[in-house]
Amino acid sequence: MTDLDTAHATHGYMSDKTKYLNRMKRIEGQARGIHKMVDDEKYCIDILTQISALTSALEAVALGLLDDHLRHCVVDAAKNGGPEAEAKITEASQAIARLVR
Repeated sequence: MTDLDTAHATHGYMSDKTKYLNRMKRIEGQARGIHKMVDDEKYCIDILTQISALTSALEAVALGLLDDHLRHCVVDAAKNGGPEAEAKITEASQAIARLVR
């Protein structure tokens, strides 16, 4: 698949795009809130608690996207077989490795 094909492909998360965008808006708000907490010199532990919540929210989005990728992109490639299937499996494995670091 070329970069042009990838740009026009339907991604696994498209059916949940609105949900992901709403989650990302909330995450942006959380990040701004943490910025304000630092600016307002709030208590360290309170800031760390909010950072933990933000990290959890980002991880939830990442896991959802990974699940969508596996169920859509990887499954479709596996059905077709060949080098594309191997490439998608490798790509997914690398993404998982980045997430668990």
